[in-house]
Amino acid sequence: MAGKTLNVGLIGSGFMGQAHADAWRRAGLLYRNLALQPVLHTLADVTPALAEEAARRYGFQHSTADWQSMVNNPEIDIVDITTPNSMHFDMALAAIRAGKHVYCEKPLTVSLQEAQTLTQEAERAGVKTIMAFNNIKTPAAQLAKQMIERGDIGTPTRFRGWFDQGFFNDPNLPWSWRCSREQAGSGSLGDLGSHVVSVAQYLMGPIKSVVGQEQLFIETRPAAGGGSGYGAQADKQAAQLNVENDDQFQALVTFENRAGGVIESSRISAGKVFGIAWEVSGTEGTIIMDGERFNELKIARYGDAKHDRGFKTIYAGSQVEQFGGFFGFDFAGGGLGYFDVKVIEIYDLIKGLSSDAGCFPDFRFGLENQQIIEAMVRSSASGERVEIASLRS
Repeated sequence: MAGKTLNVGLIGSGFMGQAHADAWRRAGLLYRNLALQPVLHTLADVTPALAEEAARRYGFQHSTADWQSMVNNPEIDIVDITTPNSMHFDMALAAIRAGKHVYCEKPLTVSLQEAQTLTQEAERAGVKTIMAFNNIKTPAAQLAKQMIERGDIGTPTRFRGWFDQGFFNDPNLPWSWRCSREQAGSGSLGDLGSHVVSVAQYLMGPIKSVVGQEQLFIETRPAAGGGSGYGAQADKQAAQLNVENDDQFQALVTFENRAGGVIESSRISAGKVFGIAWEVSGTEGTIIMDGERFNELKIARYGDAKHDRGFKTIYAGSQVEQFGGFFGFDFAGGGLGYFDVKVIEIYDLIKGLSSDAGCFPDFRFGLENQQIIEAMVRSSASGERVEIASLRS
């Protein structure tokens, strides 16, 4: 990295690429004292035309259809990967071997072996890595972490969390890479449940063992005829393609600190859009977070006076350092949104790059997340409890 700038190379210009580009740009505007100023240097996508149009729209200086050449460009400091899951491994490995820092959307890869390889290679190369688990970057999640560490709810005894969406409840939503085990890995579990797992890791610590079960209700989907993502449409005469992974998943988990938990995911929960929610119970109280109101926490403390017991709403804000980029005064409940949390992610990334502490969550965290997901999948297949330690190399 030269001077006080950080040259960003972004791969992918879809929804997540747009979210990342917006976050890089706004982080430089909102946080006045960043140690490194992001520069939108090069955007790579599958065709020259697509890359050029996205680069112009997002504000990148250069565009290319050759992501390998971008990764090897000595001017690039960090490679930001927002492509479908199956492409992460080759891109991240090339970036690591080129000596670049890596910012990668979750999951790390589609296989545990690949995730282990990337983590080991990054640690050997001494490059810094960060995973895009944005649900542990919300001010509410970070405030909950403070409360738990302060002992506000005593010793944590139970975690419950779920992430529900309803897009796949429509049987006419066309088949996409998300339906393929080779391209996506697991279905709702890897796509949505991994976010809940990340919150459990963050607030509760390591998971020791799991018991999982999955269901697939819509076994075939029509081939896509137009559009992309959740907005894709099928031709009336489209061929039916097999769906290879889960529509919904449930898991019992045991943490290394003896606490228990339940983690669920569904992509066929009708009416749900951003239906992530979690709660942590402890010996002295309970914290609840509703993802559609993620600027708030509800907390009940057993230690309160009897006449004042019950759940109280606390607004997350200036209790959390990163909130100051949006409101530079003592203020809570300002109503940050999804794209604002990506800006917080960039703030933490730059802080990690410019210090000895490193970035969080890094590839090691992502590997542990993937070990938990893999254990749940194996448990569902075998009908038996799976110890996370059995998946560690």
